[in-house]
Amino acid sequence: MISDEQLDQYRVEGTLLRIVRDADPRNDIRGYIVAWSEKKVIVRKRTRKVVELDRSYVYQPYIEARPPEFTLPKEEDGED
Repeated sequence: MISDEQLDQYRVEGTLLRIVRDADPRNDIRGYIVAWSEKKVIVRKRTRKVVELDRSYVYQPYIEARPPEFTLPKEEDGED
């Protein structure tokens, strides 16, 4: 779980974050930290919509590569 200090640093610096929720990159959320509590984080997406997410997800700067443990294996097209 992400610390209060890290959340505050991301909020103050205005860091665009990637929130990794599962192995599928299409389910990632991109946005900025607005507020947080003990269990939830409020994120403002680039579309200005606000979402409330679980604090146990992976929060990382968007410019960093997605963690390999959350990456789906490459699909083989089956053509030889």
